[in-house]
Amino acid sequence: MHGFVCDACGETLLLTSDVRYVVRIEGFAAYDPLELTKRDLERDFEAEMRQILKELESLSEGEAADQVHRAFAYDLCPDCWAAYLRDPLEGLRERARERRKKSQGD
Repeated sequence: MHGFVCDACGETLLLTSDVRYVVRIEGFAAYDPLELTKRDLERDFEAEMRQILKELESLSEGEAADQVHRAFAYDLCPDCWAAYLRDPLEGLRERARERRKKSQGD
């Protein structure tokens, strides 16, 4: 038995095709170049840091890390690879449509 399974459809890989595809996804918090304004300099940074630390206390180490960086790797069969290439965000778009339908129906 082969040890690779398509993470999208569940098909056992390398049985009907000699090819499998690996998709690596890396997401991270984007930091734009800092442009300081006079208003920024007047902020209470100590109070803001205390608030951030207080919020972090309620998170596990993993939850806190996920807010900064997360990486994934998926094995795909040729058919799922082709579908992924056509629209890598298909699942996200579908969920967004469903959320909009729900919010408009309320």
